[in-house]
Amino acid sequence: QWQLAESGGGLVQPGGSLRLSCAASARTLAYYGIGWIRQAPGKERERVSCIGNSDSRIYYADSVKGRFTISRDNAENTVYLQMNSLKSEDTARYYCGVVRSDCSRYDTPLGSWGQGTQVTVSS
Repeated sequence: QWQLAESGGGLVQPGGSLRLSCAASARTLAYYGIGWIRQAPGKERERVSCIGNSDSRIYYADSVKGRFTISRDNAENTVYLQMNSLKSEDTARYYCGVVRSDCSRYDTPLGSWGQGTQVTVSS
C-alpha cells in the first residue's frame, strides 16, 4: 500500500501560482498513474489532472487546462502539480491518489487518497 503525502498548498492571491507535491513512500509510483482531485466545501469532488505511467498520458479538467501542469519525478517518487493563474474557484482541498496506469477513472484510487493540502485563492 502506498503512503501519500500532499504538500505545497497555501493562501495565494488571484493570478498567483502554487506547486503541489505528492510524495509517496513504501512503494514506487513508477508503474502507476497519479491523479489529483479537489473538493471545496459544499461542492462535489472534482477531477483535476492525471499523469499516467508514461508522460504521453496526461489529462486535465477543462477548468484547469492551460493553467495547471502535472509532472512526475520517478527518482524522487513524487508527482507535482504546478498551478498558475489561480482563480478563486480553484479554492479547495487537493488530494492525490495512485490510479490506473492509463488514468482511466482517475477519481477512483487504487488505494487511499492522501490527507490533502488546502489551496485558498483570495485577495
